[in-house]
Amino acid sequence: MKYRGIIFDLDGVICSTDEYHYLAWKALADRLGIPFDRERNNLLRGVSRMASLDIILEKSEKTYTDEEKAAFAEEKNTLYRQLLKRMSPADLSDDVKTTLDALRKTDLKLAIGSSSKNTPFILERIGLSHFFDAVADGNCITRSKPHPEVFLKAAEMIGLSPADCLVVEDAHAGVEAAAAGGFDCAAMGDARDDARANWHLERFSDLSKCLG
Repeated sequence: MKYRGIIFDLDGVICSTDEYHYLAWKALADRLGIPFDRERNNLLRGVSRMASLDIILEKSEKTYTDEEKAAFAEEKNTLYRQLLKRMSPADLSDDVKTTLDALRKTDLKLAIGSSSKNTPFILERIGLSHFFDAVADGNCITRSKPHPEVFLKAAEMIGLSPADCLVVEDAHAGVEAAAAGGFDCAAMGDARDDARANWHLERFSDLSKCLG
């Protein structure tokens, strides 16, 4: 095989939590009287919680202290986690489930590389807590995408170099992070046509075309 390991982003690749993120951020923005819609929500894709909050607060007429910002971020996360409780293994598409099961039968190392601190909770909800060989997430990094730290950490955890790993991403910030870290990248979803990606996937199962 061309690669020895695959590192997956979580949100938008393995499953979709975009709607839950949007609803939680929207509730906070509405409470603060800040304009926020789905178009602006797209700017938050692949971005850390605090960086996302800063993007939202750019539209505010007020300035806030670091303590207030921390409280806002926690408020959003509480709302988000309440919404995540609706998730179940049914949130895995047949395409994703079938492809993951096939990959698990190979010698490939499989890892998650997500900026989200809620990654363990989401994996538990969708029935994949013990599926991956390693999980690098917002709990073990200090710099979120587009910095490559989370992918470098995931590669280290599975004992492989960036050159031996393929990153699967759906956000432009993630594709940028992969490129910065020296990884090949398979882009799908919103980032499918990103010129920095090595592969452009119409669906998750197209991953098989990258592994020959």
